[in-house]
Amino acid sequence: MAAKDIYHDDVRSAPVKDGWTITDDPFRLRWGKKDYYVDLGAEELIAAEMPGRRIAVEIKSFVGPSIVDDMEKALGQYMIYRSILKRRQPDRELFLAVPNSIAKQFDEPLGRLLLEDYRLRVVVFHPKKKEIIRWLP
Repeated sequence: MAAKDIYHDDVRSAPVKDGWTITDDPFRLRWGKKDYYVDLGAEELIAAEMPGRRIAVEIKSFVGPSIVDDMEKALGQYMIYRSILKRRQPDRELFLAVPNSIAKQFDEPLGRLLLEDYRLRVVVFHPKKKEIIRWLP
């Protein structure tokens, strides 16, 4: 199992404030004989007559020396997890959690390209406040 991201506890607290229930920490995916671990699994509980919304959240800190290198690694991991989820739990949405200091990258041409071409879903969080700022797109 991979080490927890430096923002793991901050991001774990944020969805709970918005009414989500953390169901898995970490969220285990099995493909073939290998286990993969997405940082969090969560469910949003909605009115009784409506089904709940289920998500998986991969947390990234982007503290490396190169934002492009960090983005490449995050995108690669995101695509692997999304491919497995599509086959194992197609009703669960995958999100990449990034700190608000990184979110501006998704307003830049490369970020918009990734959001569009890879159908990348991003949840932006504020580490100190332990709150979700916005969901992209």
